[in-house]
Amino acid sequence: MALNVFDHDEYRPPVWKSYLYQLQQEAPHPRRLTCTCEVDNRPKYYGREYHGMISREEADQLLNQAEGSYLIRESQRQPGTYTLALRFRNQTKNFRLYHDGKHFVAEKRFESIHDLVTDGLITLYIETKAAEYIAKMTINPIYEHVGYTTLSLEPTLKKHLPLRSAPDQSDGPTPARDRGNAEERITSLVRRSTLRESDFVAPKYEKVHNFKVHTFRGPHWCEYCANFMWGLIAQGVKCADCGLNVHKQCSKVVPNDCQPDLRHVKKVYSCDLTTLVKAHNAKRPMVVDMCIQELEARGLQSEGLYRISGFSELIEDVKLAFDRDGEKADISTNVYEDINIITGALKLYFRELPIPLITYDAYPHFMEAAKITDADKRLEALHEALKLLPPAHCETLRYLMGHLKRVTQCEENLMTGENLGIVFGPTLMRAPGLDAMTALNDIRYQRLVVEGLITNEDVLF
Repeated sequence: MALNVFDHDEYRPPVWKSYLYQLQQEAPHPRRLTCTCEVDNRPKYYGREYHGMISREEADQLLNQAEGSYLIRESQRQPGTYTLALRFRNQTKNFRLYHDGKHFVAEKRFESIHDLVTDGLITLYIETKAAEYIAKMTINPIYEHVGYTTLSLEPTLKKHLPLRSAPDQSDGPTPARDRGNAEERITSLVRRSTLRESDFVAPKYEKVHNFKVHTFRGPHWCEYCANFMWGLIAQGVKCADCGLNVHKQCSKVVPNDCQPDLRHVKKVYSCDLTTLVKAHNAKRPMVVDMCIQELEARGLQSEGLYRISGFSELIEDVKLAFDRDGEKADISTNVYEDINIITGALKLYFRELPIPLITYDAYPHFMEAAKITDADKRLEALHEALKLLPPAHCETLRYLMGHLKRVTQCEENLMTGENLGIVFGPTLMRAPGLDAMTALNDIRYQRLVVEGLITNEDVLF
């Protein structure tokens, strides 16, 4: 793959904004107000900060000496429930306190009360001092100007890519950074123009980011708005597929342009289809291409193709080979002489997709199309339903239907469109949450959908 490395005149590294980092440094520190007398029935998960059943007024008097001071009391109105009383900006704030193995007052869960209070003071301070600033963080994102890509390229390229730049020295202190190996240091934010590819064009499949709440160790900056991600834990979200780190509020406006990184995509089977093809810069999942190519090279004449099952342990072996070796998996006749093992592996791949090839959203539209008696109207309805599929799903379905059409054209295998519809209907499509009786009734229409797609493959695709 030939690549032109970035032009230094065009590349503009992001400037990480440190205003919120400075505010976190200024936030009040927690001061535990210990109880000097013995308290009966103190819960075992609280320490000397527990003062027993005292009133709000008593707590307020005890805490009025220092900013950031805190104590825990039992509620007088609801005995058996507990309140965290915290001094902030010359006022005592009361929070209902819970414990389920960890301490929490909202979504975040902490190992200790001290950590909970530390995080709470940081959040209160920043959201009080910078409320207007935070509300406008997403207005001028660096994401739009710097661009974003996933660096799942050859190691030889990585040495040419820019590292994450430090915050502007005039704007605040430089954060601590992980100085591990080069692969870990490369940021997922890189100017698009630095990766001009002359010989390869990746498919333009849109993919939403797979954001999960994440705790970042050490200072971290949002890769969308360039602002500091404050707090002790769960400071933001991280895309499980490409590694993009952003604030939770920024995640709502990040474009659907996730570029999965092979370092995050650990397997082939049970992986979201669009995620897999984008991670491998492919049009279709390699397991689909390789199995179909192997089948058409040596198995189209096999009687009962797709209907006869292969040995389940060997099918599982093929699955493990793809998960382990990807496109280097060997599924040739030297390793798997029985062609039914390859058909079984392909069917298993489709069955294990977390989102079926014919997606949950499109499923009812395909079902309605199958129930139409007029052939021309049914064909038109199928065509409209296909438009609802994500591009990677539609391309994979097109390729599969073309293959199954060729299977029906080989008389030796005795497999008709109806037979293949029976096999592939429940494999390619399923509706979530259906009761057993409804699911049973749908099988007939699933068969009709697949049979119709095979028969009219040349028209529909």
